[in-house]
Amino acid sequence: MAALPRVVVVDDDKTHDVLDVVAVDGGVVRARCAYLFEIGEELALRIESGGQVTTAIGRVRAHGADGVTELELADQSEPHKVISG
Repeated sequence: MAALPRVVVVDDDKTHDVLDVVAVDGGVVRARCAYLFEIGEELALRIESGGQVTTAIGRVRAHGADGVTELELADQSEPHKVISG
């Protein structure tokens, strides 16, 4: 089973680690979050997985009874390697 990606919200060039990803299915991220974003709200996201980073816009499409928010991904960039150092 592959590890789930880390998804952070980007706002004014600052990252906010407010999403706890529980599942990724195609272009939809399901995550728990302490904040209640509005249905239809668009969030700039950075997705980190397996040493690769992708940026995307996540549109809030639903809030489940289980406390999980669904984000539909759009405008995804090509993955690029994380360089640290």
